[in-house]
Formats: sequence, C-alpha cells, structure tokens
Amino acid sequence: MALGVDIGGTFTDFVLVAGGVLSVHKVPTTPSDHAEAFLQGMADLGAAALQGPLVHGTTVATNTLLERKGARTALVTTKGFRDVLEIGRQARPSLYALEPTKPAPLVPAALRFEVDERIDYQGAVLRPLDPDSLSPLVAALKAAGVESVAVCLLFSFLTPDHERAVAAALQAAGLPVSASYLVLPEFREYERTSTTVVNAYVSPVMGRYLTHLEQRLPAEAGPLRIMQSNGGTITAAAAKAAAARTVLSGPAAGVVGAAYTAGLSGFRDLITFDMGGTSTDVSLVPGRLRETNESVIAGAPVRLPMLDIHTVGAGGGSIAWIDAGGALRAGPESAGADPGPACYGTGDHVTVTDAQLLLGRLHPDQFLGGRMRLDSARPARLLEALGSRIGLDLMRTARGVIRVANANMEKALRVISVERGADPRRYTLVAFGGAGPLHACDLAEALGIPRVVVPPHPGVLSALGMLAADVMKDYSRTVMWPLPEPLGEAFSRQLAAGFRDLAARGWQEMADEGVSRQRVQVLPALDMRYSGQSFELVVPFDDLSTSDLMGRFHAAHKERFGYSMPGEPVEIVNLRMKLLGAVQRPSLPREAPSGPDPTAALLGERTVWFNQPLPSPVYERERLHAGNVIVGPAIITQLDATTVVNPGWTGRVDPIGSLIVERSNG
Repeated sequence: MALGVDIGGTFTDFVLVAGGVLSVHKVPTTPSDHAEAFLQGMADLGAAALQGPLVHGTTVATNTLLERKGARTALVTTKGFRDVLEIGRQARPSLYALEPTKPAPLVPAALRFEVDERIDYQGAVLRPLDPDSLSPLVAALKAAGVESVAVCLLFSFLTPDHERAVAAALQAAGLPVSASYLVLPEFREYERTSTTVVNAYVSPVMGRYLTHLEQRLPAEAGPLRIMQSNGGTITAAAAKAAAARTVLSGPAAGVVGAAYTAGLSGFRDLITFDMGGTSTDVSLVPGRLRETNESVIAGAPVRLPMLDIHTVGAGGGSIAWIDAGGALRAGPESAGADPGPACYGTGDHVTVTDAQLLLGRLHPDQFLGGRMRLDSARPARLLEALGSRIGLDLMRTARGVIRVANANMEKALRVISVERGADPRRYTLVAFGGAGPLHACDLAEALGIPRVVVPPHPGVLSALGMLAADVMKDYSRTVMWPLPEPLGEAFSRQLAAGFRDLAARGWQEMADEGVSRQRVQVLPALDMRYSGQSFELVVPFDDLSTSDLMGRFHAAHKERFGYSMPGEPVEIVNLRMKLLGAVQRPSLPREAPSGPDPTAALLGERTVWFNQPLPSPVYERERLHAGNVIVGPAIITQLDATTVVNPGWTGRVDPIGSLIVERSNG
C-alpha cells in the first residue's frame, strides 16, 4: 500500500495504490488548515489504516516565501559582511522600470549580527574566532526574540570550523540553526547567504505544519515522506530541517509523474504542461529530467538542485479582469479554493474555469465525476457584465478569456523550449493538472507540437508522481581545482578522495532514510568551466574515469553555447553527488487493444464553442478501452479532469489508458 497526497491551491489530490488497484480522489483544499483536507481525503478513501509509505507534496515552503509569513529570522555572518543579503547582485529584474523596487530582504538590518573572525579564499584562518564572543551573541539573539538563525561565515565552505562552532553554541542555547556549510557549501556569497536564510526562514513553519500533521495522522499510518524540488523524497524529519529543498514540491512531482507515465507509453522527449487552479508549471524533458541550481523564489535566490520548472500565474481559478488600457486580462490573481470560481456558487469573480463552462467544454452536472454541480447562471451574469465594458457579447468574452490565458501559457512554453534552443515540434506535450487537458490542443496548435499525451489520471498526476519518485539526496562542495594537462594519476586520486568525502555523508543519510546500500545508485558530477568564465556547466561523471573528462566538457559546452575552445585551460568549480534510493513504482494496468469504436463510452452530444459552435460528442473516460479512437471535436470527462479534443485532432487510447491525441492530418 502507498498513498500520494498533493495539496494544491484549489484541490487536494490523492492517489492510493493498494493490492495492485489504483484509486484516485480529490477534495477541496482547506487553506486555514491543510491537514483538514488531508485527513478528509484519507477517510474518504478508507486509507486510515495505511500500512505503506505516505508521500506528501506541500506548498507550505512556497507560500511562506510568497506571503512573507516565515519565522522571525536572524543572520550571523563575518564582520563587515552583514549587508550582503541586501546588496545582492546588479541584475535588474525590470529593466525599463523608472522606479525599480526589489523585495525587502527576509532578514531586516536589525537582525543581522556579525562575529569577528575571518577565513581567506584558500581556507586559511586569518583571524581566529574568539569563543568568548559567542555568549554575548546568544544573549543578543534571545533579546531580539528570534525564532531561527542562519549562520553564513565567509569561506566556510572551505574551512567550516568557525561556522560549526557558532552553530553549536547557538544550538546549545536552544536556537534553531541553519548553517551554510551544511545547507550549501559552495562559493558565491550572496546566493549562499540567501539560500541559508531561506532555509532558516521556512523550516520552523514547515516543522510546525508537519508536526501538526503527524500528530493528527492515525497511529497505524505508515511513515510520512515529503516530496523535494529535485524530484525525490525525504523523511518528514529531514524536511523539517531542510525545508528550502521543498519549495517546488508539488510541481516537481508532476514532472516525475509525467515522465513516468509518458515513458510507459513510449515517449521520452517531452514538454510537461501542468495547469492547476492557481498556476501553470511547464518543464522541458529531453529524454531525462533536467535540473537547475539557479532558482529565484519570491525574489530570493535558492541555489539548491531543483527540477527546471517555469511557473506562470495562469490556472483554472485565474480571475478575468479589464486593465487600465481597456484590455482583457486573465490572472495572475486567482480565486483559489475559497471562494473559488463563480461557478462554485460562492465567488464573485469570473475565472478561466467559468469561461470553459460557458463555452460548453465543462458540463455543470459532470464536474468531479458528477459529485459537484456547477452554477452556470452566476458566471454568465458576471462575464456578461465584464464583456459589456469592452463591447463584447457573452460568448466572445468567454472565448477571449481562454485566448488570453492560452497566450500566457504559450509564452511559458516558449521560455522553456524555443528560448533554450529546443524545437517544440520535436517534442510531445504531456498535459495534466485539473485544467491542463482542457487547453492542451490549443497550445499544441499554437506551438506546432504534433502530439499530446493525456495520462490516465491527469488531474492527480502529481500525487501519482510522488509514488514514482526515488529517495534522493544531493551534496556539493566548492573546490576550484584547475585541470592539469595531461590528467595524471595524482589528480585522479585527488578527485576520488573528494567524492569519498561527499559519499560518506550520503551513505549515512541514506541509512537514516531506511534505504539499504543495494538499492542506492550514486551519480557523481562536476561543475566545470573555462578559466575566466563566470558560470559553469554540470558534467556527469558516472564512470568516475578522467580519461575523457576534458572532451566531455568541451562537448557539453558546445551543445549548450554552440562553441567550444579546446586548448583553453579548464577548472573544476564544484564536486556534486546525487544518491538515488530506488522505490517500487506503482504499476499501471495494461489492456489488450480492442476495436476503434468508442460508442460504449458515449454519454451524449452537446454544442461546444471553438471558433464557432460545433456539435461535439461527450465520452466517459472510465469506459474507454485501449484501441478506441476519438475524432475531434469531442469532450472526454472523468473524475479528475476534462479533456478537449479540438477539431482536426484525433485521439486514441493506448494499453495503459493514456490518451494520445495527434493532428488528424498526421
């Protein structure tokens, strides 16, 4: 048995695997206490006596940053460097803003403290740390009423002795501490400080939430695991201490789930498209999950490994509005779960979901498998009033809302494909989330993508992805080693010793996770660059052989930037190591293909607006079988999502139940 739970802005999603049977469920998210929806869903599924793992994706860390509702956090740093967090970088996010502003630092000036010590750029001690200076520091922190402390001393990633001593003194005094030599032992002072501060800021909030949840879970429930941003899971105890690693928890699970299910259908080069109630998350998967170490969340750099995901404020709950110039807009503000779209019966703002309902793509009696009835009159009245302000009738306004939302999402898809040199025409679009399959054909047409895959349970795919995610640990260390030419035995031994140091911590933490060595895969990598460059590339080092190391770097550089410079000196900036603890992934039942006729799943026919109103058959997805063919225009309903097959597109059901939708002209 295993249960995946993904808390989103509008719905909380559940996937239960028990005895080889996969069950899905959705309940409205309870913003005041996420545990309420969590426990309600478990009760509905009869999963209170769950014996296997319970994997949870949470927005707690993300929302804490977005809403600036984290712990009262202090920063302890080297004397003279208290303002690194505020100085930041010279980059201007809004290049043409006449009066640019940037978010206030998470730690105000009054809560930044200094210690008189100094390590140099080679790791040598220039000024020893005076142990007697730590007692006044502890007293000052307690007097300031801080709830959490980030400790980030200069060059502690080379020699952590001073930072370790400061952290130990603060912990002995009962203060929660995030130390940079453990959180991010890498160079780049601003990013290292920011990442450590983010972890200190969100970890107490995450700790309180997870403790509250664990206390309310049934005593017989299995161990609670938390989804990380890197596509793997960790124990709840580890997540409490390293909450910064969970800021993209749910979206990362969606990418894992998309790659897993699309892989079962034979597709590897993917663009994942996850449209939920409040936002849309997209990612490029060129045969493998792509990571980045350069994320910015709510204005704060978080330099930890995360799946490379781009997010925009476009979801089913995105509110339609008219801007000062008289243009129709959709989002980024969302109606969320409470009050939700107007069609839920309580909201006073018309949303993308309301527009889909009025266009006939959603049916008021078939939402959530018929368990929730939608109100058509309320959004019609609100949308008509909105359209009257810009001279549009009801249906043209509804179509306009969808076109604006699609434009926002199309831009996001171009960011992760075209702008990075990837031709979307060579990829398959995997559409999921509660609203993704509604918009998938529109977006595929706009980008020239030839194929859309809608997984069997698209509305809960993130929850399924959590059950397919390995236990994962990431480690890094800045070394700044120039590559000798030729690479000799001495350098190979130096490199091996560096990786052994990382592995020692990794093996211990994997044991703490309850993963045996036999299930662990070790993936070393190197951050490399030409000497004099400011940024580096990650080069896999799986075989631990230096024989073609230089050649692999030149090839990676040419692939990424279009050129390489053989003969130029190269340096290793960081050592990286990823440990994967394999899990038993849920198996999706396979069905032998039958005939193409989908009549057994036909529910009826209704008029649906595309560029014009068209009669469209409506099918129940649960009654479709492998081999069935759906010719657009058509609507396919199921508990967790609705799929629109546009005119000119044809869908077929494959053996695992995924819907493969392609242009009818091939």
